[in-house]
Amino acid sequence: MKTFNDKITLDLDSDAQVLVKGFIAPIEYTQYNHHVDWDELANLKAAEPERQYPTSIFHAFLPQNPVSVGACWQIEEKGILTLLRQLSPNPQLELDVAVDDSYGLWACLRAYNDVFAEILFRIHAEFVLEKGWFAPSQFAGNVVIDRLEKKVSAFKMHVPDATLNFDARWKFRDGICVTDIGYCPKMELFAGTQGILQDTKFTEAITQEEALQTLMLRFYKSAQINWVSLEEALELAPALQKPIHAISSGGPLADESC
Repeated sequence: MKTFNDKITLDLDSDAQVLVKGFIAPIEYTQYNHHVDWDELANLKAAEPERQYPTSIFHAFLPQNPVSVGACWQIEEKGILTLLRQLSPNPQLELDVAVDDSYGLWACLRAYNDVFAEILFRIHAEFVLEKGWFAPSQFAGNVVIDRLEKKVSAFKMHVPDATLNFDARWKFRDGICVTDIGYCPKMELFAGTQGILQDTKFTEAITQEEALQTLMLRFYKSAQINWVSLEEALELAPALQKPIHAISSGGPLADESC
C-alpha cells in the first residue's frame, strides 16, 4: 500500500446536533433455534429507533493529532458505548469469550479533499442481556466529515452481512450456559446523507478494501499470513523447499462470529 506523507487535522463543531437512527431486523437463523426459544433473541430490537446527539459524541472517532491517509488510531471508548446503548442498553467492549487480540476500537483515514474526509472504523463489542450475551461479528462503518463546516455529513455503524454474523450465549437454567451462532440481516446506526461521497474526487485516498485490511491487521495476527489453498501449497512446497503447514478451521479467523 502506498505511503502518504501529507497530514491533515480533523475537527468538529461541538455545538451542532446529529440525528442517529437505529435498527435491528428480526434474527433469521440460529444453529440451535435459540432465536425461537429464547425470548430476548426472538424480540431483539433497537432500544431507541431515533436519538439526537451532540456532535461532541463523534469526537470519539477523530485522531488527536494530524494524520495521513492510511494511518490508524484508537477510538475513544466512552463515546462508542453511548452510541451502542441506542441499540441495546448494556454494551461492553471486553468480549465475554474473546481472545486477547479480539479487543479493540480502531479507525483509519481512508480519503480526503478540501471539503470531505472519510474515516473507516472497526469495533468489537457485545451486548449483555438479562439471560446471556449477544456478540456481533464486528461493527464496521464510516464517518464522513465536512471539513469546511466541521460537521458530520454521514455516519454508519453496522454489523456486516455474512452467512453467520453473531454469537449468542444463553444462561439456560441451573447455571448452564449454552452457545449458538446465527444470522441477523441488519443491525445498524446511521445518520446524515448516505452515499454522499459517490463520484467524489479525493486529493489522497486508498481503496475501501485497503483500509479494511489495514484495520483487520490491528486485530488479528492471522491476517498477516499469506494464506494459500492446499493445491497451491502442494505446488509451492517443492519449488521453495519449504514444509506445508495445513490448518482446518470450523469458522472465520477474522471476526467474532465463531
